[in-house]
Amino acid sequence: MHFDTLKGWLNWQENLHPRSIDLGLDRVTQVFNALHNPALKKPATITVAGTNGKGSSIAFLEAIYLAQGLRVGAYTSPHIIDYNERIKINAVAVSDELICAAFERIEAVRDNISLSYFEFGTLAALDIFSRSNLDIQLLEVGLGGRLDAVNIIDPDAAIVTTISIDHTAWLGETRNAIAYEKAGVFRTNIAAITGDLDPPKPLIEHAHIINAKLLRLGHEFTYHKNETSWNWHYYGNKHLNNLPAPHLKGEHQYRNASSVLTAIENLQAKISVSEKAIKQGLSSANLPGRFQLIKSNPPVLLDVSHNPQAAQTLTDHLQSEFQQTPVHAIFTMMNDKDITGVISLMQPFIKHWYISPLDNPRTIKETELKDAFQKCSIHQVSLGFKDFLAAYSAAKVKAQSDQGIILIFGSFFLVSEYLTLFNKP
Repeated sequence: MHFDTLKGWLNWQENLHPRSIDLGLDRVTQVFNALHNPALKKPATITVAGTNGKGSSIAFLEAIYLAQGLRVGAYTSPHIIDYNERIKINAVAVSDELICAAFERIEAVRDNISLSYFEFGTLAALDIFSRSNLDIQLLEVGLGGRLDAVNIIDPDAAIVTTISIDHTAWLGETRNAIAYEKAGVFRTNIAAITGDLDPPKPLIEHAHIINAKLLRLGHEFTYHKNETSWNWHYYGNKHLNNLPAPHLKGEHQYRNASSVLTAIENLQAKISVSEKAIKQGLSSANLPGRFQLIKSNPPVLLDVSHNPQAAQTLTDHLQSEFQQTPVHAIFTMMNDKDITGVISLMQPFIKHWYISPLDNPRTIKETELKDAFQKCSIHQVSLGFKDFLAAYSAAKVKAQSDQGIILIFGSFFLVSEYLTLFNKP
């Protein structure tokens, strides 16, 4: 199969495989082995899994290694505006031409093996990175860990950020079940880092069983905040002091940054990074859609939080930064999420909700969302908008009248609607 445009390739891939999510490594491994040229340089690799915090951790790693003057590849998902955002070299999204050429090479060796949309993208990223003379590649796990396509690559360090209830249809309905899936990114004798303050037992057990080098926040490494800076400690004998506050906002970013510094320390023998580069990277890391404040009238706060753990972090941020400010929320979620869990957590901080439609088959139906709000005894809700712009316009009028802010959250797709419409990436 051949297409002349990236859009053509992506439209075809969306309907190629019978299931949009099909966890398992057999098919993608076969194609990778046929595609991969062992003679090409293999960059150092850090894999990042977890329920929340993956994108932030990749952003910190990318900024720090770039500050060191290294060539860095970063693979993340999903994208917010353009598919190319998923594959970056030196913090710049690669071109349509590079991605299409990678898809051509994958198709040439696929031999009728069915691949999902995500598997195609993962193979394309790995193929592009292998040809780009990178010093290090940063790979974000899309879903779970053990059976995610990213896990065909053996990392030099692996981070599991946090573990919470999400994607239960594929990963299980308990933290223990989900932890087992995420622990699958760990490897024997390799740093297995977790920034979860209460890692479930299966995560720890799996690390011990395979003899991974388990490093836990609050045990083998920790951090301490001062009035204007913070310190990171590793095994009690390695310290970084007077670090600048992370450019990414929120208390959770100190936990993410601490895990990142632990990964960097464990790769120092392979890739040396200076304290100066670390400080510069912490101060410059940027990630759209995470507590992203748009200074408009009224101000707009964008956050892609879509599960209860992320919603709790968002409420902490609202309480810290907007305690006296009326919040008007433009909201929707995908139908496989814990919707009542999210809205019940957020309700004390929201003056009024505006439910935005999305052109996505996974979006929860408005009637079901209305039932969820009624179940939570939430009545200050406006529905029936024809599109996102109509919901935004209604929220804008009310937020301007009471000097409030607009909060857009609940889905990557919703944040994408705003950034696409107003062209403010």
